[in-house]
Amino acid sequence: MIAHFLLAAPSSGSGKTTLTLGLLRAFRNRGYSVQPFKCGPDYIDTLHQSAAAGRASLNLDLFLSSEEHVSHLYTTADADIAITEGVMGLFDGADRMKASSAAIAELLDIPIILIVNAKAMAYSAAALLFGFKNFRPGLRIAGVIFNQVNTPTHYRILAEAAEDAGIEALGYLPTRPEFAIPSRHLGLRVYGETDYEAIINGIAQALPETVDLDRLLSLTTCQPFRQVTSRPQQRGNYHIAIARDEAFCFRYEQNIRMLESFGNIHWFSPLHDTSLPEADLLYLPGGYPELAAEALSTNTFMRQAIADYCLDGGRCYAECGGLMYLGESLTDPEGRTFPMAGVFPLQTAMHKLTLGYREVRWEDHAFRGHEFHYSAASETDEIASVAEVLSAKGIPVPTPFYRKQHTIASYIHLYWGEDPTLLTRLFSFQP
Repeated sequence: MIAHFLLAAPSSGSGKTTLTLGLLRAFRNRGYSVQPFKCGPDYIDTLHQSAAAGRASLNLDLFLSSEEHVSHLYTTADADIAITEGVMGLFDGADRMKASSAAIAELLDIPIILIVNAKAMAYSAAALLFGFKNFRPGLRIAGVIFNQVNTPTHYRILAEAAEDAGIEALGYLPTRPEFAIPSRHLGLRVYGETDYEAIINGIAQALPETVDLDRLLSLTTCQPFRQVTSRPQQRGNYHIAIARDEAFCFRYEQNIRMLESFGNIHWFSPLHDTSLPEADLLYLPGGYPELAAEALSTNTFMRQAIADYCLDGGRCYAECGGLMYLGESLTDPEGRTFPMAGVFPLQTAMHKLTLGYREVRWEDHAFRGHEFHYSAASETDEIASVAEVLSAKGIPVPTPFYRKQHTIASYIHLYWGEDPTLLTRLFSFQP
């Protein structure tokens, strides 16, 4: 037998991430193997989940990939416990409920544990819980955990409300300063800025005091998932260089696994290294280059090496932060401007939020991804977009998809964990 559940909430900011990280670590500390999942296209929460669980977190996204792919990822997880963190509110999707946490829970028949921020709430929680329980009767809401509850008396009122709504209360998490997880404009901060180990351990140690972990497992136990036996995948002979450091840290685990099927991965740091590893393909993922703009600019050896590689016809895919790095300059949040690699005639600076699912129609194929950034790029010379970009509702959006020789760059984080067509096309470029 195994246990699996999805942590969902009425809205963002309810405490899903806090409870997810704490539960991952708490069950890991008990000796369980725990597999984390994240609903939606988030690539920051998965970083912290991976650290808390000790194994890579996987994205479950019904816009970026098919139902069959999502089911395969989930049912082939080899773990004692599978914990999935929802996205936004339970029913919030790309178009009404499409690609929402609820849609994933329905597809995979995952029991739902609601996380309710009860800071300014008492018995009114009954109406809220009743609505979530009955809005979509096919969903299995197995229990509720309340967040920001500071006294046993407050919790007793909330537990009575849950009972009257027909949902079992499993406990609560009190408000403590040491549980606070810092955030910035794109979500949680990244490692290196904050002692996440201390925060995660603190939450994990406190949870058993106020949350019935054994009851949580008993309510969500099921038969082991059907294990799908797949044939060993033959690895190609390409050399693939992937940027990985404090500035370039946003990536989908499934994308990396697909790249591994094409050859050998060579990790490197545009911040700290001075030369590129051998590469048949260079991948510059997203991240926070604006926070390391000065250090990236000062590393002239790497800037020149990457510029030479791209301008000499090397294959490269750069997304979001990678696009910013390949421009002429980057203006950081303090208004300081620094030279970048200069592959594309672009200047980037912090701007208003742009976000949403995207479909990229490039030549004869459509690729899906997600756009989420607070910077904007302005062209200093004429450069055309080579693809049509649409929103989740099929409405054209002005996000460019640039190509220069064999270098592709865009603000869009594309997902190729299911379909290798994009990679096959990149490798078909003849240097």
